[in-house]
Amino acid sequence: MHTTVIWLCGATKCFQGPYIKNEQNRMSNFPVIASILSEKNLGDFVKDRYNLNEKFQCKLHRTGVNHTYFISSQNNKYVIRVYCYGWRTKTEIQEELRLLQLLKENNLSVSFPISDKEDNLIQEINAPEGLRNMVLFSFAEGEKMRFMDNETCFGVGALMARFHNITFNKSIKRTNYNSILPLNKSYELLTRFFSEELTEMKYLKKLGFEIAKTFQEMEQSEFQKGIVHLDIWYDNVSVKNKEEITIFDFDNCGNGFLILDVGYFLMQLFHIEIDKEIYESKVESFLSGYRKIRDLTEKEIRLIPEAGASIFVFYLGVQAHRFDWSNIFLTENYLKMIVGRIISWKEYYEVKEITVPNDALSNGD
Repeated sequence: MHTTVIWLCGATKCFQGPYIKNEQNRMSNFPVIASILSEKNLGDFVKDRYNLNEKFQCKLHRTGVNHTYFISSQNNKYVIRVYCYGWRTKTEIQEELRLLQLLKENNLSVSFPISDKEDNLIQEINAPEGLRNMVLFSFAEGEKMRFMDNETCFGVGALMARFHNITFNKSIKRTNYNSILPLNKSYELLTRFFSEELTEMKYLKKLGFEIAKTFQEMEQSEFQKGIVHLDIWYDNVSVKNKEEITIFDFDNCGNGFLILDVGYFLMQLFHIEIDKEIYESKVESFLSGYRKIRDLTEKEIRLIPEAGASIFVFYLGVQAHRFDWSNIFLTENYLKMIVGRIISWKEYYEVKEITVPNDALSNGD
């Protein structure tokens, strides 16, 4: 299998230079660290590589950790992800796609990669900053539901459990989230922007030590491990007619304790639902859906608060790492807000125990 390489223009036009005059009196463009590919040029490339007709139109959807475009016609829609330069290695992307193919083969509802006319899943693009990879994905039909009802929470829980049934005891060549390294790295990255004397930084350092100790104890026990998504929340879930739920954006998938996915989803839900009675009702629905498919031990349930907090710390590190994207919001006030959310989540469960309904387990898959 070979890889297609193409040169594409920037967001507005191909810069023709000259910009800099070097010692040999030759002209060259000024180096860049990031660029936005032209919708038109990218669309033309994708239409050619994937045999899409001329009626398809390409539109930029979002620039973030990666850049997302939609390419659509009247009847069909696909997602183009252009990985940012240096963000993921070719092997990491291949492992993400291998996981998605495994999930699709097992009839799990996910946004999956699509092969081009030569059976390639990954395209290489020579952007101004360097080589970037591109993948075409199926579009997750439905809508994002920030305020999920109980029925949807139950469905997401069941879908997550089916995902974990497929990935249990499996691994891929990506980050190991059982290790304390992601937490230590997050703190180190944040020190580039914030003083270690800040109250919030001191808290994160202390929390990192506490979670590291917990993870080490978990490593020596029988906690369920496998491949995790690490970013399942309403923004990466599409819901159609309340019954069809699709998970997408596996960019942060890796190896870890399966309870990490549970903890992160519930921590996001905690901060979305201001009314904690409603929150508790939805937690019960989510855990009922999960436990209908897959069991959770009492030890795992007790570690949900630390699991959720650890992923929030991890994503602070991602934001510090990718300041080319996060510079519009990564400030001291933002740090205070996120750390405040971690503290409120932890304090809530210091006085309240997570309870789960005693539903009979099924052997669903």
